[in-house]
Amino acid sequence: MYPIKKRPDIYCWPQHIHNTWLLPFSCVFHLICVILTKADCLLPQCLITNTSRGFHRVTSCIMESVSEATMRRFKHTLSVSLLLILIFTANAVRGCIACADFSPSERYGMFLSIILYLMQLTVLFPLPFFIFNFLGVVLLNVFLQRPKLQRSPLLGPFISFRVVTRGLFPELVNENVRQNLQICEQIGLHSYIFEVVTDIPLNLQAGNRCREIVVPPFYQTPSGSLFKARALQYALEPEVNILGPGDWIVHLDEETVLTEEAVIGIVNFTGSGEYSFGQGVITYGKGKVVNWITTLADSIRVGIDYGCLRFSLGVLHKPVFSWKGSFIVADAEAEMNTSFDHGPDASYAEDCYFACIAFSKGYKFGFIEGDMLEKSTFTVKDFIQQRRRWMHGILLTALSKKIPLRYKVGPILMSFSGCAMPLNMLLFPLGMIWPMPMSPFIAAVYSFIIGTIIYLFILGTLQTFCVQQHGVVKCCLLTVATILCGLIACVLENIASILVFWTPRVSIKTFYVVNKEVQSEYVKVV
Repeated sequence: MYPIKKRPDIYCWPQHIHNTWLLPFSCVFHLICVILTKADCLLPQCLITNTSRGFHRVTSCIMESVSEATMRRFKHTLSVSLLLILIFTANAVRGCIACADFSPSERYGMFLSIILYLMQLTVLFPLPFFIFNFLGVVLLNVFLQRPKLQRSPLLGPFISFRVVTRGLFPELVNENVRQNLQICEQIGLHSYIFEVVTDIPLNLQAGNRCREIVVPPFYQTPSGSLFKARALQYALEPEVNILGPGDWIVHLDEETVLTEEAVIGIVNFTGSGEYSFGQGVITYGKGKVVNWITTLADSIRVGIDYGCLRFSLGVLHKPVFSWKGSFIVADAEAEMNTSFDHGPDASYAEDCYFACIAFSKGYKFGFIEGDMLEKSTFTVKDFIQQRRRWMHGILLTALSKKIPLRYKVGPILMSFSGCAMPLNMLLFPLGMIWPMPMSPFIAAVYSFIIGTIIYLFILGTLQTFCVQQHGVVKCCLLTVATILCGLIACVLENIASILVFWTPRVSIKTFYVVNKEVQSEYVKVV
């Protein structure tokens, strides 16, 4: 195994002894030790020095009895317990407000009763998606170890980090490319290049590691692809593409920033060659937060990465419910065979359409260790427009006749769920006006989904804002704020759903570009 330097960690757990029964005692002593350590600024030094030293000696002996793997299992147990508690709590709350059994047809009439019952059944559409999330966070430990290089990066395949941009924010692209080049150099990558595919020239700094590809305004694909898909396809044209069999492509958005963990995960993934496509986790709150509401609302996306995405790609090796448009790692030959040229309807959510096509061609997918950094939308308007484009693109993917039915089940269910979202929200006010008895099965499904959604929000926040960096108090406050922002996110996504599914169909001829340019750098994760 290729050796790498370990990061200094004050509270690291030695790995040579596995006495699980000492874990509760070690946690208690560890907590006391931390309190005493933090007390230096509050109490006279003479009162705590001797006590702190004594507890440090005892704590070090106890912590040496617990391995890092045991601690991860303990955290995972607490995490799963929280998920179950939230589900049972949602069921208990629903039971407290449940109405008594009666005959709805006699009280409200047959027509209204059927409408209300059909609205209750719409909760079944998102159930498979949340089952995948549940399986992902229960069967797989969400507390991952820092990935380690399994081979020397000097011996890995050639990698192209391909950034696609409209070219509207040149300073953002230049700064992020500079930071990403530094990360690659720190890991020791040897065979790689950054390719920036843009509609508008950016005048990037020339160098052996950076290549600017300007898409000509007259360029058209044979199938008439638009927007980002058009630019991605141009980069695959024989006269432009410099990659061949055995090379790899890492797709990044213009605001995506690499981390050392992500690069290590990419090196390991591409070196194994076991899968043709892969993806990892993206977090949205590390660094300067521009809008706390949208950032905390995006916490559920991080939770979904650890849940549904990790289970689909890491266990089933299939993009059942699609994937994201950034942090895509693709074998160059497989990507050229799959192509991004599938017509205008495939251009609104080109990532989803591409995943379904690659799925139908029999390619295998894998999960990549490590996380990349991005920023959430800066305004509520951008948040709604972003969700609107996603829903519209996923709907077009679900309706496509070019993809066999069994390879687009996930997009179909996601489209039904998006369409039914406003109906699910209406159940709350309508339930106060016309209370309806609910079958035990529907009640259980409803509680399961609500509890899982709350858990995914909390998980995403705690994975983004670690306790070691932000402290226990701030993380607790952020967790509470996340639940409140989750309610706001539900309202905003319902607005996007109404714009896509419940308003007169208007042809969308533009690709809404979200502005994520800020005059600050991401904070390096330690």
